[in-house]
Amino acid sequence: MEWTANLWEMPLLCGIIFMIAAIVMYVFPPKKINSLYGYRTSNSMKSEDRWHFAQRFSTLKMAQGSVFLLLSSFLGLLIKIDGKLLMVPGIIFPLLVVFYILFSTETALKNKFPNT
Repeated sequence: MEWTANLWEMPLLCGIIFMIAAIVMYVFPPKKINSLYGYRTSNSMKSEDRWHFAQRFSTLKMAQGSVFLLLSSFLGLLIKIDGKLLMVPGIIFPLLVVFYILFSTETALKNKFPNT
């Protein structure tokens, strides 16, 4: 069996992991700026206000991304793709969700805190 045969399962697995992480982050957000747990970028760690906003916002975006990944994984049941096109749902979709979380959170931080 070829390794690409299971690439439709990658969005399902990533979607489940992202949803669990989003729920944990929503229920137990990091209270203080730290370098271990939470949405950690130089922009989000500039102040406590930025930190708390970034934690809540990125958690919501992670949940949205996980729903996308879970729904896209079920496309594998309906659509049969062979060859290199399997890399799109298997590798590209999870990467797109990560970039979506980063880009949307950083943009929201810049819009909410423009002068700091």
